Amino acid sequence: MIKKKDITLSQKVLLLIVISIIFTIIFSFFFLHFLYKELYFNSIKESIIYQGEQTASHYHYGSLSEEIIKKIHWYNVVSEYEIIVVDKLDELSTYFPYKIDYEALVNDHDRKQLEDGYYVMKDGYVKEFKRKIIGAIFPIKSETGLIGFIYIFVPLAAIQEVFQGSLPILILVGTIYFIILFLVVNRIRHSMFKPLKDIQQFSKDVSQGDYSNRLDIQNKDEVGELAQAFNSMSESLQKQEIRKSEFLSNVVHELRTPLTYISGYTAALQQELYTSPEEEKNYLMTIEKETERLKKLIHDLIELNHLEENMYSLQTEPIAIAQLLFDTLDLFKIHLTEKNLTTDLIIQEDLIINGDVQRIQQVLYNIIDNAIKYSLEYSTIHIHLTEEKTNTIVKVTNKGVSIAKEDIGQIGERFFRTDKARSRITGGTGLGLSIVKEIIRLHGGKFSISSNSNSGTTTVVIELPLL
Repeated sequence: MIKKKDITLSQKVLLLIVISIIFTIIFSFFFLHFLYKELYFNSIKESIIYQGEQTASHYHYGSLSEEIIKKIHWYNVVSEYEIIVVDKLDELSTYFPYKIDYEALVNDHDRKQLEDGYYVMKDGYVKEFKRKIIGAIFPIKSETGLIGFIYIFVPLAAIQEVFQGSLPILILVGTIYFIILFLVVNRIRHSMFKPLKDIQQFSKDVSQGDYSNRLDIQNKDEVGELAQAFNSMSESLQKQEIRKSEFLSNVVHELRTPLTYISGYTAALQQELYTSPEEEKNYLMTIEKETERLKKLIHDLIELNHLEENMYSLQTEPIAIAQLLFDTLDLFKIHLTEKNLTTDLIIQEDLIINGDVQRIQQVLYNIIDNAIKYSLEYSTIHIHLTEEKTNTIVKVTNKGVSIAKEDIGQIGERFFRTDKARSRITGGTGLGLSIVKEIIRLHGGKFSISSNSNSGTTTVVIELPLL
């Protein structure tokens, strides 16, 4: 079975243009015929009726004066009309021995109509003249009845003769018009469908995983907007592909370490490769620690994914953020004491925000926890809660190892750590600040971090809208 070839959209538009032009030409042809019939034909018909009625009115009682005869002869000479005057209807065939549309000039129906005193219109093709004629037979009446008949007719000019003077101009102007129309529409067609072909090829590249190309946008119309949307889509897919690749790489890396510890110490326990009960206990504690770390990693990944995809619904309510900050600080009393850290608090206690209590406390816990983990012993952590315009500002500053300038922009990205070794000491997953940034984003706030290499201080600033 032969498969029918599909017609492209561009070919369909071109076909539509050609069909439109053909129908326009056909319409023009019928319109000219309409002018021929309705204007020329009807004007001749009205003229014949007028001339016939005027001529018939010159006869009185069947007598033809010399003056009337001269007028008729003169009229036949100078006019395009032909006038035949007869006393009897049968004599008309002697002066006009031709058939109209291959039928006799007068039939029984025409005869009856003339006898009733009404004129009869006769038009049709005459073979001998090789053209159509239009005419009318008028009865001449007296007080005693019919006394004669007048037949006035004229050969009709063909349509090309009627429009002989204007036809070349119509053809020339029409041809130029259709050529210009075709060129303009074809140009528009190319300008429309070339970008669409580019988009088609671009889509194939994207479907095959090539997100590097971009469409060249030259128009600001709907097609240009579509191309811009495809560029944005490709750029977004490219970023997602990069993030996906990095994410998988980081997940593999983060999972490999605890699994290696768990696998290694499990094998050591199975083979009893320890020298004392204390060493056996340490192996078990390490396995437990790495298992908990693995569970936390998976939990944080799921939580971050929910936050990024807006799958988490905030349970908002008015929050006295100062009290929430004090409650969170109370959780770190032991840790502060262990590292001999002091706190410098500047708290504006009357600030109220609208947010999710659990998530806001998670943010505060995370940034204070980081500040404690990465502070030097016997140093001070500065915690300020102030109002600035319509925002609440939470600022936490600690003194410790500073963050390099090139790493500042990556703080908060998944699994990013300035010091990879810290994860083994602190037990971090590298997802804490990523979660913090997403929670702040959902609350309509801002997150920023800065570090001074000279003083060794790091400052985290969080802005949240006031209620």
